[in-house]
Amino acid sequence: MEDNQLFETRTDLSNLEQAVRRIKTELAKVIVGQEEMIDLLLIAILTNGHTLIEGVPGIAKTLVAKLLAKSINADFSRIQFTPDLMPSDVIGTSIYNMGKEEFQFKKGPIFSNLVLIDEINRAPAKTQSALFEVMEERQISIDGTTYQLQPPFLVFATQNPIEHEGTYRLPEAQLDRFLFKINVAYPSVEEEEQILDRHDNGKNELHADAVTPVLQASELLALQKQIVNITIEPGLKKYIAHIVSTTRNHRDIYLGASPRASIHIMNAAKAVAAIAGRDFVTPSDIKEITNPVLCHRIILSPEKEMEGIRPEDMINMLIQGIEVPR
Repeated sequence: MEDNQLFETRTDLSNLEQAVRRIKTELAKVIVGQEEMIDLLLIAILTNGHTLIEGVPGIAKTLVAKLLAKSINADFSRIQFTPDLMPSDVIGTSIYNMGKEEFQFKKGPIFSNLVLIDEINRAPAKTQSALFEVMEERQISIDGTTYQLQPPFLVFATQNPIEHEGTYRLPEAQLDRFLFKINVAYPSVEEEEQILDRHDNGKNELHADAVTPVLQASELLALQKQIVNITIEPGLKKYIAHIVSTTRNHRDIYLGASPRASIHIMNAAKAVAAIAGRDFVTPSDIKEITNPVLCHRIILSPEKEMEGIRPEDMINMLIQGIEVPR
């Protein structure tokens, strides 16, 4: 106990804890429930990771992402993906300037700090490919020129798992660029009663204007640097590598996770620890975020899919079979 107390004082995490609390307070002005989604989104922004949010319509996927972006004083843009959307509609295009007799690059909506992509799976592969470079390298290359995006740069993307007409499956290489896939559930009966109460006769009508910025972009960058310095012991790195390696060598998994998944698990576990007020990672931190990091990265064998086994179920079984470091 004394060693833990001594260890916890090495890094002052009070600013991070206060920032998380302020953001949650702002979101609670409008959002009822959805604590798990909000917690994972906060981990994502602290680790500079993109997030895929999946759920049926009407459960506040877009609203939560939009309000989270609004709680941070940074540039925000929203892109509605449609089947006719072109890559130039996302990243921008070169336009000829008659006065200067030269082409000038007009930046697209992806040039922002926080980008919300609605229904990301409604755009074809050609448009999806426009996101590959910018999501991984935070830059755009066009007409022989490379444009760096100003940090922070984070993508929140939503998709509907039920309605597949007019949708396209995201390429595996693109899915791998998302830190998390968050599966958003329906609210509980009690939460739904609160939602009804807020809408009853216009009482407490939900307004996005109720949420105000409580964190500067520069503050977010400082917190991201603090997350990087959270300590993780070699044994826990080996634990992460073992988990990810198991997904590649399991008879019931057709496609396992990449090394990028291992990095994402480590970084997300650091954020979990920091939010809890610790500057060191524990095995429980790793267990907490392994499923949302891996669930969109693995593909089960056809036999397991026919049995109705979900990737989330398989990941939980894998974790239970791996010895936890002590």
